[in-house]
Amino acid sequence: MNHPLCNATEHALSRRQWLGGVGGAAAAGALGGLISPASGEVLKKKEKQVLFIWLDGGMSQLESWDPKPNTQFGGPFRSIPTNLPGVHVSELMPRMAKKMDKICLVRGICTKDNSHSRGVGRIQRGDPKDRGVIYPYIGSAIAKLMGPTASGLPPYVWVKPGSGGFKPTDAGFLGPKFGALAFGDGQPPPNFVRPESLSAEQDAARNELRRALNLNYAQPRRKANTEANSFVFDSADALLARSDIFDATQYPRKEKERYGQHLLGEHMLIGRKLLEAGCRFVKVNSYGWDTHGDNFNGSTSLVGSFDQAFAAVLEDLEATGRLDHTLVIAMSEFGRTPRINGHAGRDHWPEAWSIAMTGCGLNRGVVLGETNANGTFVKGDAWDIGHLFHTWFHALGINSHDIEFDNGGQPLPIAHDDLGVIPGALA
Repeated sequence: MNHPLCNATEHALSRRQWLGGVGGAAAAGALGGLISPASGEVLKKKEKQVLFIWLDGGMSQLESWDPKPNTQFGGPFRSIPTNLPGVHVSELMPRMAKKMDKICLVRGICTKDNSHSRGVGRIQRGDPKDRGVIYPYIGSAIAKLMGPTASGLPPYVWVKPGSGGFKPTDAGFLGPKFGALAFGDGQPPPNFVRPESLSAEQDAARNELRRALNLNYAQPRRKANTEANSFVFDSADALLARSDIFDATQYPRKEKERYGQHLLGEHMLIGRKLLEAGCRFVKVNSYGWDTHGDNFNGSTSLVGSFDQAFAAVLEDLEATGRLDHTLVIAMSEFGRTPRINGHAGRDHWPEAWSIAMTGCGLNRGVVLGETNANGTFVKGDAWDIGHLFHTWFHALGINSHDIEFDNGGQPLPIAHDDLGVIPGALA
């Protein structure tokens, strides 16, 4: 169903050819499923990483983190107690109810844009002041500020339904080198594996020739563009060595069942393995959350799948010791209206919604901010996305008030310079 705040292009999964061409396809190759020696180095050095779970379309806070049962707009679902005294979540989240002592939950989010086309970009770029440049998405910003891990693998990867490839536009003014390597439908790109007709020696010789030609080509040209071209090819060498990660037949059946035999569960499991392989920033995407119609049946499926996959990945990160140096964020571009529309749906609502976080640098077992009795507005202090960017950077050890981007000699703040961290969020 179409809605005045949405258009068809905002819900379509693009099948256009990958932006990076052959180079982007090579760099978006598959990684291995087992923890590698390089990943062991990442773990030993406790290098900080990020798992960013993007629930595209707008998760309903009322059917997840901030239920309001038995109120005018509460909907049909009950709230259930959690292992955090006095805190309740929706009954659609029984697994996460048992893990709320691990979560930093922010219920006082108030942002501005209620359209997908503006909201997605604004939220993932942190809404800095307008300085006449396009700011990077959070994944690109982290890739620039923190660089690759000891593994040498691409710093910013993206597991998503639909099309994949190299996504340079995420990087904004940082330049295409810091774009995302997207794995469409959680799969490696076609023709990634070296054909049998080409020997390893021949492939190595071709790459040596490519590097020499690239070096000659790059000398009189802009560094940002030529660096990106070389980067995606060089990344492919590391990725090729881990080509079994997307072979689901190698995953234990119980592991797949624990994450869920649904798209989000499959992609969350791949995302965890990408972290284990040594990628710095792993984004896992889920679509279909724009429930203008039939919100409650839709939420039963959507929130249930999220609850299962999110709980599973947190269990695994904690069991391996990774949660202490991995920042985990689960969010959308906005929440959903308390008011229920004529199609039994909820519309876009940036005025009062929730974000769940955990991991390195954050207090756990805390709920920050609150909404009023009907969930219509934030009660007391409210925080915009710029506050969250400052909070995330500081959690990763990046002083967002002292460190700046360098845009060709132009210093730019890495987060909105009038805002700061959310009180009580940082450990």
